[in-house]
Amino acid sequence: MKRELKKQLGLVGNPLSHTLSPFIHKSLLSLRSLSADYGLFEADLSALPALFESTLIKLDGFNVTAPHKVNIIPLLGGLSKRAEMFGAVNTVAAENGKAVGYNTDSIGFLRSLEYAGIELGGRVLILGAGGAARMFAFESALAGAEVTLAVRTTGLEKAKKLKDEMENRLSKRAGILTLDSVNEGYDLIINATPVGMYPDTESSPLAPETVCKSAAVFDAVYNPGETLLSKYAREGGLKCVNGLPMLVWQAVAAEEIWNGISFEKSEVERVTKLTKEELEKR
Repeated sequence: MKRELKKQLGLVGNPLSHTLSPFIHKSLLSLRSLSADYGLFEADLSALPALFESTLIKLDGFNVTAPHKVNIIPLLGGLSKRAEMFGAVNTVAAENGKAVGYNTDSIGFLRSLEYAGIELGGRVLILGAGGAARMFAFESALAGAEVTLAVRTTGLEKAKKLKDEMENRLSKRAGILTLDSVNEGYDLIINATPVGMYPDTESSPLAPETVCKSAAVFDAVYNPGETLLSKYAREGGLKCVNGLPMLVWQAVAAEEIWNGISFEKSEVERVTKLTKEELEKR
């Protein structure tokens, strides 16, 4: 019997010292009695093209993390509709001799909201205007939500650029506020900033009395498991989910692309629990 070759997968980014991706993908594949080599390829922007030509292009697929989700695009042979729309790629698959880019972050976001019982719609407040905020803003607008971007005064130019992109590419309008002027309630608050991330665990982008006026919170931060923002939401009785389920669900979507396998909600919840335990060990 011919032995099937083990797939060659990996992750490119910089830095990669704290990544959970190998653990998550190994855990998912073990559920289907599969295994793959999952390598880590740390490279700065100047080294990315050479690494792509010498190594990445030869893999069956790979993930892309900061700071290369945009930088990788000119090197690829094609993009999915979502990747093209968001202008960012986090998963690449070898398809018919071409490296094709996908954005499974958006799938991870939508699925994590769905399984947390949080509806994407109504009035959505997005904190931040960077790359992650762009995806959240586009998905929210596509879901029919009324989007408002809240940023520090230093981020107003970025917010204006994102607002213009939404109007030009989606024909959707967005409002802009400074973080310190947020005083209304929203159907959903999405934190797309690193505020509250370890080691800056004593910070929140919004005050508790502001958070508690809203109905639900999605905090993209997953280390620590409960940020101050999430704590305010929990204490206020809001529905709340952090970024860890999104991290696992986007990996699930990548495995669906690479290996054509799917997973039950209960299996993904199990891997999320194991990933949380692994994070706490570290």
